[in-house]
Amino acid sequence: METSKALPPMTRIAKYTLIDEVQQRSFVVMFVICAICVFLVRGCYHGNYMVNGQALDTGTIVRTLSKAIFHVISSGVMVIAALLSMRIFRRDRDEGTQSCVLSKPIERWQYVMGKLLGLWVLSALFMFILHSIVFLITSINLKVFIPGYLAASLLCTINLLFVVIAVLLLSLLMPDIVAFLCVLGIGIVGFVADGIAAASHSQIVQAIVQQPAGQPQSDLTWWKVVYVLWPKLLGVQQLAASLIESDASHGFGPIYPLINILAYCLILGLLLFKRFRAEDIV
Repeated sequence: METSKALPPMTRIAKYTLIDEVQQRSFVVMFVICAICVFLVRGCYHGNYMVNGQALDTGTIVRTLSKAIFHVISSGVMVIAALLSMRIFRRDRDEGTQSCVLSKPIERWQYVMGKLLGLWVLSALFMFILHSIVFLITSINLKVFIPGYLAASLLCTINLLFVVIAVLLLSLLMPDIVAFLCVLGIGIVGFVADGIAAASHSQIVQAIVQQPAGQPQSDLTWWKVVYVLWPKLLGVQQLAASLIESDASHGFGPIYPLINILAYCLILGLLLFKRFRAEDIV
């Protein structure tokens, strides 16, 4: 019964947040620019690509380029979600919206949850529409149907949830731009670390860094611990992108990034609600 009473305030706040952000001129400009860029890349699909002297077939070209565009869109929308989230509390406070809303019989956690849901849904719709444009281009114009493309887009919304929660939390502890840069840094470090880890598994790199005989190699180092515990944003993207391939198979390894990000969302979400309860509302 209490849950049913709590839902209407949260959904109203989420709706107003979504509508308010859509009406911002900066958001409209960003969306139009992103949509135009996605439409422009369709020319890449009609090029001739050679590998080892052999021309690639249309299906291979479409799937490869679509996966590359998928990663670019997913990463770009995460940055946009961080930009949208970093100023939401400050703007509500400066405009008096925050004090007006909380003067009504609405709990603070309902207000925070409404803002969080509104930003998350907006970012998810932004990304899903851009991915849908790519899906339609490949399906209608190129006659190549990729059934897992939109499912991969939905899976990537977990990354957007992490970004929104992290930026909202940090914006309560530090200036807005610093909160944005911190989350951006987390993403960049994670992407670079995953790239280094992937390169370290190659035989050439292993031969170069191989330790001399007689020196035992430690299985557990501080680098490995930090790498395992670091937010796996790229890992979730790679897991989502694997859905584009019809013959992809999954084990615990590929699933771990999803568990990692969900755990971070839960922990950071609890810290966000706790921190906002201590905020002075003026």
